[in-house]
Amino acid sequence: MDREQAKERIRELTRQINQHNYNYYVLSRPVIEDYDFDMLLEELITLEKQFPEYALPDSPTQRVGGDLTKEFRQIFHKYPMLSLGNTYSIEEVKDFESRIHKLLGESTEYVCELKFDGVAIGLTYQNGKLVQAVTRGDGLKGDDVYTNVKTIRSIPLQLTGNNIPEEFEIRGEIIMPIKSFEQLNRFREEEGEETFANPRNAAAGSIKLQNSSEVVKRHLDCYLYYIPTPGLPFETHYESLMAARSWGFKISSHMVRCRNIGEIFEFIDNIGTIRPDLPFNIDGVVIKVNSFRQQEELGYTAKSPRWAIAYKFKAERASTLLLSIDYQIGRTGTVTPVANLKPVPLAGTIVKRATLHNADIIASLDVRIGDSVFVEKGGEIIPKIVSVDLEKRPVDAKKVDFISKCPECGTPLIRREGEAAYYCPNESGCPPQIKGKLEHFISRRAMNIESLGEGKIEMLYDQGLVSNIADLYDLTYEQLFGLKKIFPEEKSKKEKTISFRKKTVENILKGIDASRNTPFERVLYAIGIRYVGETVAKKLAEHFSGIDALMAASKEELITVEEIGEKIAQSVVCYYSKPENREIIERLRNKGICFESKREEKIKVSNRLNEKIFVVSGVFEGYSRDEVRKMIEDHGGRNATSVSSKTSYVLAGENMGPEKKKKAESLGVPIISLDEFLAMIK
Repeated sequence: MDREQAKERIRELTRQINQHNYNYYVLSRPVIEDYDFDMLLEELITLEKQFPEYALPDSPTQRVGGDLTKEFRQIFHKYPMLSLGNTYSIEEVKDFESRIHKLLGESTEYVCELKFDGVAIGLTYQNGKLVQAVTRGDGLKGDDVYTNVKTIRSIPLQLTGNNIPEEFEIRGEIIMPIKSFEQLNRFREEEGEETFANPRNAAAGSIKLQNSSEVVKRHLDCYLYYIPTPGLPFETHYESLMAARSWGFKISSHMVRCRNIGEIFEFIDNIGTIRPDLPFNIDGVVIKVNSFRQQEELGYTAKSPRWAIAYKFKAERASTLLLSIDYQIGRTGTVTPVANLKPVPLAGTIVKRATLHNADIIASLDVRIGDSVFVEKGGEIIPKIVSVDLEKRPVDAKKVDFISKCPECGTPLIRREGEAAYYCPNESGCPPQIKGKLEHFISRRAMNIESLGEGKIEMLYDQGLVSNIADLYDLTYEQLFGLKKIFPEEKSKKEKTISFRKKTVENILKGIDASRNTPFERVLYAIGIRYVGETVAKKLAEHFSGIDALMAASKEELITVEEIGEKIAQSVVCYYSKPENREIIERLRNKGICFESKREEKIKVSNRLNEKIFVVSGVFEGYSRDEVRKMIEDHGGRNATSVSSKTSYVLAGENMGPEKKKKAESLGVPIISLDEFLAMIK
């Protein structure tokens, strides 16, 4: 393919893939299979690598993420991002409508929309291209999250259509769909990390992640609902949103024009009915005056527009009895108290259990066995106890004392300083921890031993064939053939039998054998060190030549690795300090597991920065932080994210992190400018 052909093919692929993204993420009407889409994207990525000069500004490859943002730049809103006045009262909605009618003295049309439960965002476009994305912040200024927002596929990078303003801002809500939220929490549970309480918190945490390649994995979505830019050729709010839809924005179909209070209440009732079936969370309905002229006449208070109000649904709550409390042990030893409740209908489901989170929550609620408790669904998904009906408390109700020993193995529990959870420290002898580690080890993102699964791992453990991850590689055909176990199935009240016949055993052994080819970074993740998720494992594998260098690293050395903080470093050091863990590593090594990084040697420009450790902070004129870090590595230096006594220099740009500056000064670490750095490598 010559250069002209490559240029034209890149242009055509960009157009096709952007259209498929729009069909899938905005219209929800895909016209191509996932495999075919992936092949088109793979072809585009390959061509852009070969001919980077022909990559277009709106290339879909920009959505894969990768840039690291350590500090989010604060930007003042061109138009203040005010909040809406809220009410839970139908009477106050009537008062709002009456007040509007009285102030205007003429007929008024309203637009009723969903009140999305997410993170407010302001998107700025110039000549049809996305150039800025800013969170609400304090309403006057917010954080620039442009790099992360580019990964959200329902947000267009380049607009299409007619009569697009030269420059304008559009506002909306970044949300996490319920399906994405549930997947994220399942993954965090597997990682031994604290789960998010609701999709809103998850969306807020995701949009402020420092690594945009991690934001991609959160599968965020975005609905747009307001254009604050004045002077555009629209007379009504509804008309402006219809134009925005034609330009490629995702505008909710749950939006109607209403002429009176009766039609407003009809919309509220309808949304209240369909709310449980929506694929995302809402917490109410927004009512806006449609005419821009009338909006301008009504004006604003100091905090909110007079021409709009949000009617919020009350969280659905139920009262039931607390029968008992179970204590569950996770893969990393975390103890989670779970309340067993008298079954009660709530938000379309029958709730029998609810989380109590930790000992502090139990104490603050003063919840007791036999209490009548009020249960809500956090974010309409996770049942939780929110309060106790003290008037109904039995006279003999006993205070709940959080357990002091592991309910599974009897080991005394510990609580680390600064953490809310209790842990069972018996990693190698506590059954749920052992089974959890084994299940994590074989999982798809780890060693990917598909022929094993939760039920089979439980069988192997119960039969005494495996008690740690290294035992998997000692299994033989003779040990496995003929094993059988009956598992009850709770939902169907039937029984399920798992038996190891010839084909099953052959597949298990074949899967175990194939896992020996798993790359080091995934092996490191599979081992299951607390706080070492996929991203951290990759960073460690990239930094260290292999497992020996990693096991020998001190806490101070680990902290110099990009994205490794004190908590992670301490956890890694603690894991490798235990003889039983080192023994497992040696057994795995002897079985052929990969413990070396297979990476290409980087070509250095010079050795002028050899053994020098840099922390880069702030914004640099003419260079991105990634470019600055690359220059450091090109000349033999190393990058770190945290300032420590081993840091050689802090390379400071505009708006450098105040904490980094304070720590560097306290440790006597030199703070240098970009010009000083460039002089060092000339």
